[in-house]
Amino acid sequence: MKHALILPILLPMFTGALLLAAARMPLGLRRGVSLGATWLLLPLSILLLAQASDGQLRLYALGGWQPPFGIVLLLDRLSALMLLVTAVLAGFVALYACRGDDERGSDFHALLQFQLMGINGAFLTGDLFNLFVFFEILLIASYCLLLHGGGAQRVRAGMHYVLLNLLGSSFFLLGVGTLYGLTGTLNMADLALRIGQAAPSETPLLAAAGFLLLVVFALKAAVLPLYFWLPRAYASATAPVAALFAIMTKVGLYAILRVFTLLYGSEAGELANLARDWLWPLALLTVIGGALGALGARTLQMLLGYLMILSVGTLLAGIALGSPASIAALLYYLIHSTWISAGLFLLADLIARQRGEQAGALTAGPALQQPLLLGGMFFVGAIAIAGLPPFSGFIGKLLLLRAAPMGYPTLLLWTVLLTGGLCALVALSRAGSTLFWRASGQPSVTVEHDPLRLIASSGLLLGAPLLVLAGGPLQAYLQATAEQLLDLAPYLRIVGGGA
Repeated sequence: MKHALILPILLPMFTGALLLAAARMPLGLRRGVSLGATWLLLPLSILLLAQASDGQLRLYALGGWQPPFGIVLLLDRLSALMLLVTAVLAGFVALYACRGDDERGSDFHALLQFQLMGINGAFLTGDLFNLFVFFEILLIASYCLLLHGGGAQRVRAGMHYVLLNLLGSSFFLLGVGTLYGLTGTLNMADLALRIGQAAPSETPLLAAAGFLLLVVFALKAAVLPLYFWLPRAYASATAPVAALFAIMTKVGLYAILRVFTLLYGSEAGELANLARDWLWPLALLTVIGGALGALGARTLQMLLGYLMILSVGTLLAGIALGSPASIAALLYYLIHSTWISAGLFLLADLIARQRGEQAGALTAGPALQQPLLLGGMFFVGAIAIAGLPPFSGFIGKLLLLRAAPMGYPTLLLWTVLLTGGLCALVALSRAGSTLFWRASGQPSVTVEHDPLRLIASSGLLLGAPLLVLAGGPLQAYLQATAEQLLDLAPYLRIVGGGA
C-alpha cells in the first residue's frame, strides 16, 4: 500500500484525461465514470486518514529521489484530514451536477477531476514549487468551471477572478524564486532549516519572500482587503461549482497554516512567527467585512458568499492565536464551514428553481412547491452557519473562544466573533422570512421533484449534527493534529533529508 499516497492525485488525473479523450462517449457513461472516480476518493482518503492517525509522517519520493533533492509528497494528520473533507464534498457535488448542471457546458466532469487533482496535490505536496504547480492546476480548472454555462454575469465575474489570480501567481513565483535564490532549496522542511540558519544580511529578503507568500495565500483565501472577488464569483457560478469552491478558500488557509508553522515556525530564528502580528487584525477585519456584506446582500447566493468570508476570518483568527487548542478548534470549524456552506449553496439553487424569474433575489415572491422541506433544510443550515446550538458551528466557535488566552485580544475576539454571528443570524433570518413566510399565491413554476438533488444538499447539511455526535473522537484527532503540526522535529528529521 506504499503507493496509496499518490493515488488521490493520479486517480482524478487519469479520470479527467480519459473523459477528455473520450468526449464523445454517452453522457450517462461519462457521469458514471466521474461519479465512480469521485466517490472512490472517499474510501481512499479514509485509508490514508487511518494510516496518518498513528502520528508517523509518510513520504512518497517521486522517481526515487530522496529529499531535499527530489519532489516528495507528505502525508501527516493535517493533509489526510483535508483529503477526507474534500472527498466528502466532491462526492455530493458530483451527484448534484449529474442531475443536469453538467449539461450547461462542455467537459464539466473532466474539469471537476482536474480541480480535485490540484486540490489534493496542494494538500499532499512537501515541496513549495509544486505547491505553486498544484495551485495553477486547480486555478486553471476553476477558471473554466466558473464560466461553465456562459452568460454575461459569469464572464464578468470570471474576468475579475482570473486577473486577480494571475497577479497572485506572479507574486507566488517571485516569493518562491527569492527563497530558492537565497537558500538553494524548495523542499519545505529543508527551507525551514535554512531559514533558521540564514545570515543576518539575508533576513530582510527572506521576510519579504514570506510576506509575498502571505499576500498570495490571503488572496486565495479571500482575506480582507483581497476578498472582493469572492461574493460575485460564487454568486454567479452554477450551484455545484459554487459548492465545490467552498474548499477553495480553505486551500489558501491550509497554505498559510502549513507555510507559517513550518517555514516560518519555531525553528526560523529571527523570522519565527513572521506573520502572526498581521494575521490577527486581518482576521478580525475579515469577520467584520463578511458580516456587513451579509447584512447588505440582495440575493441568497451573495449572502452565502459573504458568510464564506466571515468563516474565513474566523479560521484566520485560529491561525493567529497559534496554540494547539486554537488550531484544533479552527480545524473543527473548517470541516463545519466547508460542508455546511456547500450544502447551503446547493439548497439555494433548489429554492431558486422554484421561484421562477425571481430566483435567489431576497424579495417577496410566489410560494414554493416544497416549503416545509426546503424551509426545514434552510433552518438547520442557517442555525449551523450562524453558530447557534446545538449544531457544529456553535461547537467550533466555542472551542475557538475557549482557546484564546485571557487579556485584551481575547475580549476583542469575543466581541467581533459574537457580533459577526449576530449579523449572520439577522441576515439569515431576514432571508428565511422573505423566502418562506412572505411568499404568497401559487407556485409560479412547476419543478419536477428530484430526490438526488435533495440527497446531495441534505447530505452535506447533515454534517452539522454528525460533527456534534462525533465530537469526542474527532476533537481528539484534531488535537493530535495540531500538536503534530507545531512539533517540527519529525518534519526536519524525515523530510529534511535526515537533518
